[in-house]
Amino acid sequence: PFRNSKRFFLYYTMESSIKKKIEFYCAYQERCHYEVSSKLNKLGVFGDEVDEYICYLIDENYLSETRYSEAFIRGKFNYNNWGRIKIIRELRVRNISEWNINNALKQIDDKEYEKKLNKICDKLIQQTSGSSSEIRNKVIRRLNQKGWETDLIIKCLSRPTK
Repeated sequence: PFRNSKRFFLYYTMESSIKKKIEFYCAYQERCHYEVSSKLNKLGVFGDEVDEYICYLIDENYLSETRYSEAFIRGKFNYNNWGRIKIIRELRVRNISEWNINNALKQIDDKEYEKKLNKICDKLIQQTSGSSSEIRNKVIRRLNQKGWETDLIIKCLSRPTK
């Protein structure tokens, strides 16, 4: 039944060199539709053809925005020490749906989130010089840039020092 469908014809007629390149591009690491579209544009594919390639990649399980958003959040939180605000902003820039964003954010446990913030905060305080108000302002500014919530930063800075 699939071989007689319009989709099979479209997949069959796709240029095999581009198909192989885009399959490898998606197999190498998780990608979102936005990144794949950009890559296809660089390879000279535009318009409806881009949608055909994206449909093919989804059907063949090379492309999943759910998997992408989960991997993105794990990586940015665990290795780049980003807070939720920056993670959400970056996923929105990549046109990831709110459902995928909210679903993937569930991976971050609130206790782990706070624990990581405390650890980063302590490290920044140790590395920063100046008066206590200068240190406080520098730490707040730095953590805000990394996407951490201001109220959590202030709570972290207000806790008793060890």
